[in-house]
Amino acid sequence: MQSGLYVSLSSQMALEKRLTTIADNMANVNTTGFRATEVKFDEMVAATRNKLNTKVAFVSQGNDYLNQGNGELQHTGNMLDFAVKGDAWFALDTPAGQVLTRDGRFTIKDTGELVSIRGYPVLDAGGAPIQLNTTGGEPAVGTDGIIYQGGRQIGSLGLFEADISKGYLRYENSGIMTTDQPRAVVDRFNVGVEQGYLENSNVNAMREITQLIEVNRAFESVSSLMRDSEDSFKEAVQTLGGSR
Repeated sequence: MQSGLYVSLSSQMALEKRLTTIADNMANVNTTGFRATEVKFDEMVAATRNKLNTKVAFVSQGNDYLNQGNGELQHTGNMLDFAVKGDAWFALDTPAGQVLTRDGRFTIKDTGELVSIRGYPVLDAGGAPIQLNTTGGEPAVGTDGIIYQGGRQIGSLGLFEADISKGYLRYENSGIMTTDQPRAVVDRFNVGVEQGYLENSNVNAMREITQLIEVNRAFESVSSLMRDSEDSFKEAVQTLGGSR
């Protein structure tokens, strides 16, 4: 009977984690370049059996992973807005180190440095900050990321890839820091840049709301089962203890 309580408790802990990720996804449904968080749960079988000599299976707390689906591209017409096509990321130089992002809202500083909306330098394929000509007019960027000003090539937007399954940390909404060292994308026909576009969040709001309802119902169901188990346990103790 006690093993049933432990199984129910592990289920509640897993549901609580899923609820947290759903809330975070919903909060970023309108965040440019945001990738939704999903959770993978595993079954864990106890090393010992219960009194009925049957295996007791628990659910793990779950491991986070990023939904790699692309968000919808939105045309802005702004020459300093960029979207990544395919499975790649822009890279920023932040106080915490190199950060990958799909948020392509860039601006040019008075010094000519291309920076993110939060003021972090945008990096080229070699990992160096991109420097533009402040008097050269608006830059034109090809699908390969090459930057032109006044008809002359002056740099390129770096596109990077990393094995996110090895671990990552969120950094300011759309950004991530990966355990795997990011690498510049080279000669990938299915990866590129779209100028004048931004990538919307890939969070499916309707799907998240549906899952939120399902998680709440599951949590209530498990709570009810735990109360029933506790009542049965109390009755058994009272009966065996001779109080009835």
